[in-house]
Parts: sequence; structure tokens; C-alpha cells
Amino acid sequence: MKGPTLVVTGASRGFGKAIAHAFARNGYNIVLIARRATTLYSTLESFQQQYPTIEVKAKPADLAVKEEVMALGQWLLDTVENIAVLVNNAGTFIPGSVHDEQDGALESLIETNLYSAYHLTRALLPRMMEQKQGHIFNMCSVAGLQAYPNGGAYSISKFALLGFSKNLRAEMMPHGIKVTSIIPGAAFTDSWKDSGIDPERIMEAEDIAKMVWAASQLSPPACVEEIVLRPQLGDL
Repeated sequence: MKGPTLVVTGASRGFGKAIAHAFARNGYNIVLIARRATTLYSTLESFQQQYPTIEVKAKPADLAVKEEVMALGQWLLDTVENIAVLVNNAGTFIPGSVHDEQDGALESLIETNLYSAYHLTRALLPRMMEQKQGHIFNMCSVAGLQAYPNGGAYSISKFALLGFSKNLRAEMMPHGIKVTSIIPGAAFTDSWKDSGIDPERIMEAEDIAKMVWAASQLSPPACVEEIVLRPQLGDL
């Protein structure tokens, strides 16, 4: 893959899929990454049919497993010449409070929500630093700005991801690599379908995708450090 390429994790649905569509519509090559192979390859097929003028590839990987992340990183380095944009969107949610959530919840959420972004970014940074350009988006959450009831380990993991993003932003300034934290509130994705929430009460995944695309198109001296989006009527 030789043209500017978007690499996006958690790409088979929700924010990741919407972001992939935004970049595909604008001529970027796309690499879709997700854990469930069947859903991922179905998404790949639909993208290839809808965007015949670009290259679209897919790679299934469980990003909670470091060895799979490292193998994915090497595959990307071997496959993609110009890693223009990396969107670390893979994530999961386990409800609960610190005092009573299931044992292992913190470890599971940290592995998926933080370590996946940390290890994949580290694998790809040498290439991006050689390019002296690129843009990394980390999918954080308003749960990483303010603790909330039943947030527990999930909120902790998102606070940590925001901290990682801030630190990375400072490190990459002299290398021409932009780092942006995406901090959305509730948006209607598959995880909300059976919740009973009115879809018009919360945001659309496309709202987040539009903001990511816009932030990626600024001049080289400009960097949007954080994108905070909330439903017009406020958080749930």
C-alpha cells in the first residue's frame, strides 16, 4: 500500500467503522483491524465494493494480547508504506464500581483500552518518525475526564489512555507527528441498541468521524490536542 493510509482498530463497527468511511470517501487507503474475523471480513468486502479506487485491507487481531499486537505491528510495517493516520479505537466496557466489580475487570480493561494503543503505537512510531509526519488519534472518553457511578475500572482505563495521549503528544512535537485525544460522550452505536435509549437523545458515530477527519486536515503547524464531544442535552 503506497498512498496515504489510515490504520484503524476496532474497525468493524461503531466509531472505527465510521472513521474508516470518512477517510475512504476522501481517497485514503484503509487498513481495518478488529478482533472478530467474520464481522471484519464482511466489513472489508463492503468497503472494497463501495470504494473500488482505493486499497482496503483487513487484519484480525485480539489487541488485548501483546503478542498479537506486536505481530500486527510488524505486518503493518511490511504492508503499509505511508502510515498517515493511526486511530487507536479498540476498546471494551465492563460496568461496575471499584468496591464490587468482578475480579479481573481492571486488568481486562487496561489490556484492551490502554495497552493495545500503547503497544501498537510503539510498534509503528519508528516508521512515522522516519516519515517526519503522521497523526495519531486515541479514542478516550468523557469517563476519562470525570468519574461517574458504575464507571469503576472503565473510567480508570480511560483516564490512563488520556494520560498516555498527553505524554505522547509532548514527545512527538519535534518529530512532526500530531497526537489528538478524542473524548466523546454517548453516541449511538451497537452497544446502545438494546439499551432503550432514544437514538435522538445521543450523538451519532458519524459526528465523531467528521471531527476526526477535520482535525486530520489542518496545516502542519496546527494540532488539535483534544476533541470533546457531548450530546446537546448533556451526558446520560
